[in-house]
Amino acid sequence: MITTVKNDFDDIDMESIDQESGEETTHLDLSSSSFNNKTMLKLHHLHADEKSTINKRYIPLLIINYLLLFLGSLSSSLLSKYYFIHKGSSRWVSTWVQSSGFPLLIIPIFSPYYLFQSTTRKPFSDFNPKMITLSVSIGVMLGINNLFFSWGNSYLPVSTSALLLSSNLVFNLVLSVIIVKQKLTFSNLNCVMLLTLSSILLALDSSHEKPTGVKKKEYFIGFFCTIGAGLLFALYLPVMEMVYKKVYCYEMVMEMQVIMEIAATVLATAGMVWDGGFSEMKRESEEVFDKGSRVYWVTVMGNVVTWQFCFMGTAGMVFLTSSLTGGICMTALLSMNVLGGVLVFRDEFGGVKAVSTVLCMWGFCSYVWGMYVKMLEEKGRMRNQKEDSTEMIYIGNHHDMM
Repeated sequence: MITTVKNDFDDIDMESIDQESGEETTHLDLSSSSFNNKTMLKLHHLHADEKSTINKRYIPLLIINYLLLFLGSLSSSLLSKYYFIHKGSSRWVSTWVQSSGFPLLIIPIFSPYYLFQSTTRKPFSDFNPKMITLSVSIGVMLGINNLFFSWGNSYLPVSTSALLLSSNLVFNLVLSVIIVKQKLTFSNLNCVMLLTLSSILLALDSSHEKPTGVKKKEYFIGFFCTIGAGLLFALYLPVMEMVYKKVYCYEMVMEMQVIMEIAATVLATAGMVWDGGFSEMKRESEEVFDKGSRVYWVTVMGNVVTWQFCFMGTAGMVFLTSSLTGGICMTALLSMNVLGGVLVFRDEFGGVKAVSTVLCMWGFCSYVWGMYVKMLEEKGRMRNQKEDSTEMIYIGNHHDMM
């Protein structure tokens, strides 16, 4: 029995060393009949190690994804609003740019294997029909969410739209508990309550904030479309966490993101054709957009790039942490969108919005503190387990010598 424990411990150590060195010694085929239980166990260990807080690549990868999320969330929100303020009118164009930048992911997906030859894993080689179907289905849901967001952003001030989206967090928590069995703690409950209270205060104060030229009916359409976008995104995050449990490396996260965004782009493209086609974009850039054709195309392409940052950052956060953590990080960034809307577009920022922003930041800080305490506890528990395993091996060796 002691010998078995020793062998298992050695296997885990060797896998951890291989994972940290970035060398892939086997090619895993999820769809192959030879994918036996032993391989599945190794796959699950590899996946857990990739997300382990003691992995030397974990923190840099987490920081990179959060920076992508920060830059993407703030920039895409402001650029979308800039498009509509300067007489851009097609909500399908605003929807299309959110997912049409998926070719940008081709470079980091294919270059390690074909250009740098730094990995033996061939891109998209570990997908089976079930995973492809899941990716396409989630992509269609993402496309509908993008449309709701575009409608909401076209009728509401950036600050109002941003803070309204934080209302999805309570639904994210509920769905995370149901779908991925998220554990309830004081830190996440406290964070969700504070952020939800922030949204309620905003809703009670925002009815008089209709932008110039927006009718009351259009304002409420934007209001409820934004709420709908938040609800769909609250469902999207735990569903993605559930799917990512079958994903064992960050490369597969990018590959799934490409498939999802292709599906979302097909939906948006169909809507654009129905609404006048891509030829309408040329007419809009030359005759409608009041900043000129060059600024129009810079705005559109800027949106394409920044939305990729946002979605890739979100996917990475969910893969590396959890759907609830990803949702909380996005909600915390909404306060930056509020400040961006006030600074760039001179959105109104009264006392109620100030209180809402403070509550938002307070909730996020409480959750980060809870995560920090949990990380310390996990490191202490892993240290104790390692000491216990080492002691068992020593006792076994000493017994064999006797």
